[in-house]
Amino acid sequence: MENVKKSILFLVILLLAGCSGSETTQSRQIEVTNPLQIDRTNETIEINLADLEFTLDENQLKDLVVTDESGDVLVSQLVDNDSDDKFDEILFQVSLKANEFKNFQVAYVPEGHLSKPKPEFVAYSNFYPNRLDDYAWENDKVAFRTFGPKIQEMTENKIPGGSISSGFDLWLKKVSYPILDAWYEKNEEIEGYYHTNRGEGYDPYHVGSSRGTGGIGIWENDSLLVSKNFVSYKTIANGPIRTIFELQYAPWSKYGINEVKRIALDIHSNFSKVEVNLNSELPVSNYVIGIFLHDKKGLIKMDEGWIRHWEEIDSTYVGEAVFVDKKLYAKSFVHDSPYPDKSHVLLMVKPTDTFTYYAGFKWSETRRVKNVEEWDAIVKQQQRNYMFPLAVTITKNGD
Repeated sequence: MENVKKSILFLVILLLAGCSGSETTQSRQIEVTNPLQIDRTNETIEINLADLEFTLDENQLKDLVVTDESGDVLVSQLVDNDSDDKFDEILFQVSLKANEFKNFQVAYVPEGHLSKPKPEFVAYSNFYPNRLDDYAWENDKVAFRTFGPKIQEMTENKIPGGSISSGFDLWLKKVSYPILDAWYEKNEEIEGYYHTNRGEGYDPYHVGSSRGTGGIGIWENDSLLVSKNFVSYKTIANGPIRTIFELQYAPWSKYGINEVKRIALDIHSNFSKVEVNLNSELPVSNYVIGIFLHDKKGLIKMDEGWIRHWEEIDSTYVGEAVFVDKKLYAKSFVHDSPYPDKSHVLLMVKPTDTFTYYAGFKWSETRRVKNVEEWDAIVKQQQRNYMFPLAVTITKNGD
């Protein structure tokens, strides 16, 4: 049956390519190889459209399909990374065993000739002015949020309910379907709706003025210098595979730092990818990424390029972690402060104006992690996957 599907697909692509001119301009083979001796599951492959050398306009690009070796059509996503109304990449996900390779095909198949699968999961982000001005993002496993200028103004004007923080808040999801829109809508009817677990999960995680899980800062004179709330945002892409957005912050600290974060979250991942671009009026000696230590409790571990925290929340457990490329890593340490929201485990990166890190978590209530040892193994593998990405080779059919 698989050979029949594969043959039919090839004939469809060949016929359509022949009608439009050249078969080699309409279809490409993508070989993906796992260089590690560990299994890799649900990893996103990014294919630069320019590398495919297709002769297609923007509307035709929407009819690209990705198929696996058996001829099954995979869920894929086109992404315009620079917001110029032109697609830059096509994304799809793969799973490979240790040292395994698989072949895929990206082809132009006009609408109506081949059915695309309906996505089962989605990565999504949105700005929520109805809850003051949060920006929140989620996938099938996790959800995060951070805070905008209105809630900052409330604090500065001594209005109750305000908050000043560029830290990341965690929403504990128990379901794979999207919850953000519904929880924010329900919160308008019932104040604090999402702070109660009604079966889908809830938000018991306190951020305050802390770094939450993944906020950044400068370490100086035994204290943290940090930005305030984001001042503007830009949604770049929404699922099914990846959501991408940018947050911009007002210049902060005596160094006059201009900060822009580009954040991406893929389906099936517990980690947000954060690309930070910084420029400053004065030289900056370091940047740190933090995880908040609630009441100074929980288990802490620091290793080369990653830090983690394992804490009890309402008789369940949450594991939080941050990791970077080992080449970027400087040191890690714990800051134990007598002041509220100031105690953290911190990871310092080498002096740089641009760096990438990953911040994420798992909740024991979802049964995806049983104990801290499992969480450590997950964090270490995610860091290895980042440092040794899947290898991708593109060939023209017939080459």
